[in-house]
Amino acid sequence: MTLIGLPFEVIEAPTWHGEAEAAKVAAINPLKQIPALVTPDGETITESAAILIWLADRHPAARLAPAIDDPARAQFLRWMTFIPASIYSLYWISDAPARLVGDDEALQAMAKAAIKDRIVDCWRMMDSQITPGRYLLGEELTVLDLYVTVLSRWGPRRVRFYEAAPKMSEVVKRVDADPRLEAFWAERFPLFDGWERLGAAGVNND
Repeated sequence: MTLIGLPFEVIEAPTWHGEAEAAKVAAINPLKQIPALVTPDGETITESAAILIWLADRHPAARLAPAIDDPARAQFLRWMTFIPASIYSLYWISDAPARLVGDDEALQAMAKAAIKDRIVDCWRMMDSQITPGRYLLGEELTVLDLYVTVLSRWGPRRVRFYEAAPKMSEVVKRVDADPRLEAFWAERFPLFDGWERLGAAGVNND
């Protein structure tokens, strides 16, 4: 929305901070998960990939997605679907492994380690299947670049992402440095010395 030039309001609701925060989201998304987008018409859109694709298609002048008849459209949809199906969904477990393995701390540690390795494997596979230009799909920035840039900041952090996905690493660094996003990054994902190992929040909770 920053790149498109749309006015928007962010309602903070870190659902992982307890039921009070989750309750803020429940009326919009019964799964109590974020992100969720409410349009000016009152329509609710959940699922991060759906939100990004909808925004890009709704505002084609911003050129944030290949058009339907563009040869790059198939790969755009492929990777926009791959990321939430193969990577993003794993954080539901890694953020709280007790959801699946119970209170055994050893099992929780094993689950988190296995998930981190799986995420790295997915990034490695994606990197092997694409031939970026300045950006992942060629010479123009798309919401796919934004999606990968943000998720690559999560566990197991950028250091392992750089090792697993050298081609994509050049792209995400370019997106990090995009002057149009400078104010956004400063507010939402502030950077600091060592952030690539610790993450944007300044903690190593991957």
